[in-house]
Amino acid sequence: MTEARRDTVVAVFLLLVCGTFFAASFDIRETSYGSLGSEVWPRAILVVLFVFSLVLLAQSLKRKDQGARLGGGGIKSWLSAYRNALACYLLFGLYLLTLPYLGMLIGGGLFVFATLTAIGRRDLRSLGLHAAIAVGTIGFMWSVFTYGLNVMLPAGELFYGW
Repeated sequence: MTEARRDTVVAVFLLLVCGTFFAASFDIRETSYGSLGSEVWPRAILVVLFVFSLVLLAQSLKRKDQGARLGGGGIKSWLSAYRNALACYLLFGLYLLTLPYLGMLIGGGLFVFATLTAIGRRDLRSLGLHAAIAVGTIGFMWSVFTYGLNVMLPAGELFYGW
């Protein structure tokens, strides 16, 4: 019997998570406002994730090369291989922790800038580009939510009175 591939194990795990979350979506409380039910958006996202996980599983099972196998390499090799992903998760965790204090605009802008800087180039030109992308994307998202959807995003305690 051959060893399990990492991507096969991850795909099966993601399929199980999607199924569990989809089953949990039936417990979402119905709200009296809005034209769509509260469960529609989470289920739509879960269906997309399920399809992507199936594609990952199919590609993993179809591939014949040796590729990445489970085991071996040690923790240093694993950390090196997943450095960018771990940095993104760490930065997102910091964003969530600071969201009540900094708010969505400041915290979101800092998160986008820090993520681009962590996984991208760090020269002066790139830092300027990262800042422009952060301001542009967060500004666009803020305007869509504020003017298009009439939803006020979290302001944060630090700048609440301004």
